[in-house]
Amino acid sequence: MSVELSSQLLWLIPALPAVGSAVLLLTGRRADRWGHLLGTGLALLSAIIGIALWIGMIGRPATDRTVHSDLFSWVPVGELRVDFGFQLDQLAMCFVLLITVVGSLIHVYSIGYMADDPDRRRFFAYLNLFVAAMLVLVLSDNYLGLYLGWEGVGVASYLLIGFWQYKPTAATAAKKAFVVNRVGDMGLAIALMILFATFGSVTFSEVFSMAGDAGQATLTALGFMFLLAACGKSAQVPLQSWLGDAMEGPTPVSALIHAATMVTAGVYLITRSGPIFDLAPHARTGVVVVGAVTLLFGAIIGCAKDDIKKALAASTMSQIGYMVLAAGLGPAGYAFAIMHLLTHGFFKAGLFLGAGSVMHAMNDETDMRRLGGLRTVMPITFATFGVGYLAIIGVPPFAGFYSKDHIIEAAFAAGGARGWLLGLAALLGAGITAFYMTRVMLMTFFGKRRWDHRARPHESGSTMIGPMILIAIGSLASGGLLAIGGTLQDWLAPVVGETHEHAPPIPTWSLTAIILVTVALGVAIAWRQYGQTPIPVRAPIEVSMLTVAARADLYGDAVNERLLMRPGQELTAGLLAVEDNGLDGVGRGIGAAVNSASTWIRRWQNGFVRSYAMSMLAGTVAMIALIMAVNIL
Repeated sequence: MSVELSSQLLWLIPALPAVGSAVLLLTGRRADRWGHLLGTGLALLSAIIGIALWIGMIGRPATDRTVHSDLFSWVPVGELRVDFGFQLDQLAMCFVLLITVVGSLIHVYSIGYMADDPDRRRFFAYLNLFVAAMLVLVLSDNYLGLYLGWEGVGVASYLLIGFWQYKPTAATAAKKAFVVNRVGDMGLAIALMILFATFGSVTFSEVFSMAGDAGQATLTALGFMFLLAACGKSAQVPLQSWLGDAMEGPTPVSALIHAATMVTAGVYLITRSGPIFDLAPHARTGVVVVGAVTLLFGAIIGCAKDDIKKALAASTMSQIGYMVLAAGLGPAGYAFAIMHLLTHGFFKAGLFLGAGSVMHAMNDETDMRRLGGLRTVMPITFATFGVGYLAIIGVPPFAGFYSKDHIIEAAFAAGGARGWLLGLAALLGAGITAFYMTRVMLMTFFGKRRWDHRARPHESGSTMIGPMILIAIGSLASGGLLAIGGTLQDWLAPVVGETHEHAPPIPTWSLTAIILVTVALGVAIAWRQYGQTPIPVRAPIEVSMLTVAARADLYGDAVNERLLMRPGQELTAGLLAVEDNGLDGVGRGIGAAVNSASTWIRRWQNGFVRSYAMSMLAGTVAMIALIMAVNIL
């Protein structure tokens, strides 16, 4: 496919789901019978165009694969001139394929999952909006267009998390996600201001070409503002508290947020802004620290969650932490961050769709202590979920083995004490991941059946099973296909640079063996604790302090309340007091003075002619006296 034809088709990729969303929202109830089919069909058509453009991109030389499409002049204001344009390069193509292919499968799955919901048409409109906004985010050729998609993703997530807004928990979760993300969004907004003030442009090509001439303080500030934005969208410490509550939305929403859209946006922003981070070592250090802390943070939380969706949400936080850590390593880790993002897109979507299948069969039960023994009554769900489980813990030859191992090796290869610290954190995270994911498998599919006698678990229908099987195939094969011969590294090199791989401090084969032993140890500990002893229906009350902290999400909400919410409330109260007693006080004082003066002057207007005559006489005498005094002087 030629570059010209690709350019002409490019705008259709985000436009199709955007049109679907508009049609489904504007036609209202008239589209209830066919709205889900339209939304799914347009998402699939967008995926087909994306695949066609990918095939055409493969057929061109590596240096001639980028496609540009300028649609119209967007912001022609003074010195700032921004065109609304798209740029499809190798990095954007990775996200386009992930968003459209996995997103389309989630659409198909939703046809069955939401079959009995009276607002299914509106749900598909929001799904289309989510996909369209994410595509705008990754295809824009400038930061302002990226910001547009960024905010669109935020709006769509708010609508989908709170889709069942009649539930107070869902409405609260939607508001929480929206507010927490606004904190991160301030980082991106400030970064846009810095970009314009420094470079006079927000276009990627112009900013990156001039980045070397900017001051170190400016580049560091930009890097940290981008990091703040990424922490919000990708649920990284300290803006991670919204992710677990976001499970209040329908399960397909969880799969879309965690696998193909929202949480991957932060990783994209950091990777796309690589030329800036490469010149700002302090900002890169911040990225590495956030990733390392979050991968352990999420893994520890996942160990104590009995809600299957919240356990998977914690795992997302942890796995995105691996990606952020890799991206923070710069050219040594950009490609590995994207590799893990792509493999994670498959196995995390499969895990969430499997959890949705379990809920669908168990009257929306999410407490794993009330499940158990489902492998015999839901064999396909068990098999597809099991593939995702093996992929996320990194068992060869499943996808996670290739991508996560590369990140751990790159962390150890960072050099010196820093490399050992990052490598050990990533290795420990792999062991904890194996523990809590094995716990999820054992509590859900193995052991004694602990469900209510009224439950009638059954396998899901074909519209749900089909996508689960296809995604399971991706969870098995994607890692090997991306890793063989450095396929992904070579593919991304024109955009993120050559992958500068450094040897870890110990031989690679021995490090791989250590990783697998660590994973096996995590599995063995979980098997001993949850596979060989009966699981109580109610969680034990007498537990360790760490378990209590993990159940409370390591006090993330408490910290945010203490550090942000309470000071914010006190600041607001103080500003109101200043306004009330200061600005408003001055206004009220002036008004009172005018009122008093008016009252005093009004006494002269008493309606008696003799009083007015006396006033005129007194005024005349005063004027004569004044004139005489002036003449005498």
